[in-house]
Amino acid sequence: MSEDLDYSNVPVPSTARMPAGSLSMAWWAVGTAMFWLVISASLAMSFGTLNALAGMSIAVIVYAVTGGIISRYAIKTGLSVALFSRVLFGYHGALLATLIFFTGAIYYSVFEASVIAVAIQDYFPSLSLSQAYLIVIAYSVPLVFGSVQNWLGKLNGVLLPFYIIGLIAAVGLSIYQYGYTNAWLELGPSNELTGYGTWSCFTYFMGVFLTLMYAWDYARFGREEDTEFHTKFNFGSPFFLFTILVNGIAGIFLVATIPTEGDLSEISVVLGLLKLMGFSGLIFIWVSQTRINTANFFMAIVNLESILQRLTSVRIPKIVTAIFVGIIVYVVMLADVFSFLYQALSYLAIMVVAWVSIAVTHILSPVYEKLMGSTLELREHYVPAINPAGLLAWFLAAFVGLLFFNAGGQWVASSSPATAIVASVVYLLMLKRAKRSWYVRDAIAKEQAS
Repeated sequence: MSEDLDYSNVPVPSTARMPAGSLSMAWWAVGTAMFWLVISASLAMSFGTLNALAGMSIAVIVYAVTGGIISRYAIKTGLSVALFSRVLFGYHGALLATLIFFTGAIYYSVFEASVIAVAIQDYFPSLSLSQAYLIVIAYSVPLVFGSVQNWLGKLNGVLLPFYIIGLIAAVGLSIYQYGYTNAWLELGPSNELTGYGTWSCFTYFMGVFLTLMYAWDYARFGREEDTEFHTKFNFGSPFFLFTILVNGIAGIFLVATIPTEGDLSEISVVLGLLKLMGFSGLIFIWVSQTRINTANFFMAIVNLESILQRLTSVRIPKIVTAIFVGIIVYVVMLADVFSFLYQALSYLAIMVVAWVSIAVTHILSPVYEKLMGSTLELREHYVPAINPAGLLAWFLAAFVGLLFFNAGGQWVASSSPATAIVASVVYLLMLKRAKRSWYVRDAIAKEQAS
């Protein structure tokens, strides 16, 4: 491919923006993963259904408000997370943000691909798990060869109705086969609403703020005339109501209704659905996980493209980058390092929460515009190597979050909120001392000033 249709290192121009419907279909792939069903069921089993529902409801509000703010800005500027990070952290500092985004996307690619592979291997036991892994990677990589503008929206638009029908069918068949009871409202150690339980469930969703970085990189393809639709619908409350609350309620109900063996996980839910729905269940799981993995692979590819171009000054063709991502995902799946990856993701999540908090604070602050006017300086030789405001806020917030997380017990639930608060407060304090030279190199700043 000679043209960079993913715009990994330049703003998306108005000529490359997508119709509202196409962007909607591509973006809603993020809301149809088994992950959303299982995370809510896990929280219900740990803290009780009422606390899970309350925490999920608060999460919807926080995600909708934050998603609206960042998507509006992404549509206005056409910037990716990688490019915007240059403004926040400087040219070299931005590389860390891109690397974290890439790593998170790889983790989710590995996790969700493994779910499909387990379903395939369970339904076709003659296959080994490593063969099932290879099958999943072999068909997943070509799906993201095309651009988000011309292909992913069409693919996910076709698959979305199948996911919705499958979800309704799964709930309906579980009632038909096992009968309806109120057991789903009584999961967990207690069915009482408590402050700590609700708080823990809400803050758990802060741990997947990587979804908001996904939202940013999708929103930049939106047309400015569709801003209100995108900020209020696609990246606002309707999307997160469906993704978090509707999927979550379905997940809690299915786990409480369908008998599963062993501890609750995406795998146990998958096996339960296969037992309940047979081949139709396999199709439902394939649709669900294929949709989400188009997003995961796309995010991994875009950020790897940005990293490689930064390190080599050469734009690697997307097909090559996509194959490389597929190889990485397959090797990690074979290495069976899920427990290590989960721990690493917990630390990455704290860095992501800090990034989101700093980004929102920057967008809402008038300081950058007062210093730079309407200019967004992104060019390599014009942007300083580091921006002390963003990096200090980022690292200090992450340090506080990690202290909370590693303290264990009830402190863990407050690690993400503490990270967000420290990041925002420190960045605001730094902005009070902000200099133009933090955003544009000294010599150029003086030249432009004169």
